[in-house]
Amino acid sequence: MFLTHITAEDDRWDTLAWRYYRDIRQITLLIDTNPHAPISETLPAGLTLRIPLIAAADSPDLEALPAWKR
Repeated sequence: MFLTHITAEDDRWDTLAWRYYRDIRQITLLIDTNPHAPISETLPAGLTLRIPLIAAADSPDLEALPAWKR
C-alpha cells in the first residue's frame, strides 16, 4: 500500500523520509519506489510520489530502547 505525495517547492528526499517515517535512512526506499523522480538536491514542485507504508513490525521496538532514547 502507498500514500500519494505531491511535491512542493523545496521538498527534498531527506525531509520526506523524516516527515513520513521519522527516519532519514528511508531515503533509499523512497528513491527506489519512485524511479521517475530525479535524484537531486531538491525535487521539482508538482511531482507525484508514492510513499510506501511500512509495517509496524519494521518500526523500532520502543520497549527495547533505553528510557532516554524513547
